[in-house]
Amino acid sequence: MKPYNEEQTKKEQVEEMFDNIAPTYDRLNHIMSLNIDRIWRRRVMRIVRRAKARAIMDVATGTGDLAIAMARSITEAQILGVDLSEEMLAVARGKVERLGLAERIRLEKGDAENITMVADGAMDVVTVAFGVRNFENIERGLSEIYRTLKSGGQLVVLEFSMPRNRLIHWIYSQYAHRLLPRIGATISKDKRAYTYLPDSVEEFPSPERFTEILHGVGFDDVVRRSQSFGIAYIYVATKR
Repeated sequence: MKPYNEEQTKKEQVEEMFDNIAPTYDRLNHIMSLNIDRIWRRRVMRIVRRAKARAIMDVATGTGDLAIAMARSITEAQILGVDLSEEMLAVARGKVERLGLAERIRLEKGDAENITMVADGAMDVVTVAFGVRNFENIERGLSEIYRTLKSGGQLVVLEFSMPRNRLIHWIYSQYAHRLLPRIGATISKDKRAYTYLPDSVEEFPSPERFTEILHGVGFDDVVRRSQSFGIAYIYVATKR
């Protein structure tokens, strides 16, 4: 799937795409999900809070919504947000500054497959919300996340999936391929991005296959939880 220049790597395409849509990303995200994405993020945040984490990394942090939610709920935690897109990070930095959270949230431009700013075993918890499907190499990205976690640390992934129920699947497909690109083109002026996004969901591994991949890179005790009729899943995996 090549939404932009076919000579670009997937990383370069993803970075360019999110740079382009950064100014309108939050508004579009909430409109197109009917704010259900907020509910899913709160569920992720509750899982992280139960882990009593002090060092948290939010990979593919985007405009920082999950990092901010965790910082406000887990007041003793220090949070590192990492993202490929400098424009998305610029939006996140603005929100962090306005909310007075700059001392607790650090935002860095970085690649999920090469997180050079984090030492081995430095993190209690790593979260990824709607970002794994944008990794150029899923196994490599998950292996790098595994490296940064301490023994017993948790990875919590929130990711879209294709619903199994035939009716829900049909409704979701019609919405994703017909309505979503039109809304995206109107508000963000970038129809390609909102054509790429549903395509990337369809290409992402099934919940069963993604669970196998998590086990394959070394994670134990992988639990997956369907959200909203299978439109999304939350995965919780523990480092051995």
